[in-house]
Amino acid sequence: MYPPEIIKPMREELSSVGFKECFDAESVKEALKLPGTTLIMVNSVCGCAAANARPGAKLSLKNERKPDNLITVFAGVDKEATAEARNQMVPFPPSSPSIGLFKDGELVHMLERHHIEGRNSSMIADNLINAYNTHC
Repeated sequence: MYPPEIIKPMREELSSVGFKECFDAESVKEALKLPGTTLIMVNSVCGCAAANARPGAKLSLKNERKPDNLITVFAGVDKEATAEARNQMVPFPPSSPSIGLFKDGELVHMLERHHIEGRNSSMIADNLINAYNTHC
């Protein structure tokens, strides 16, 4: 578990652009019952999350087409919510950061950590925008 003061700015980076934070498994399940598309970001303190994933996710939202719902869980902090988000992302192995796009509760696009590492925020945003333009 990380101290709240360390993760607060990392949480706010996403919540400030409309991501709803999920703290338990039930809130993740409820989010996936919402109609339309839902983007789930597994946030983390990992350097690639700070340098690439969060900024890439934010940048992707400037696209005309975007998910109807945005949620985030924080790996290592919101353990129950993170476990449920990862459960919904099967068959992909758990990784953080990671980003999954769901349409009517079904996973339709996945960015695992290895898709994020070594890529800048623009590349991550472009990947997500392509998924939005296909599924949203």
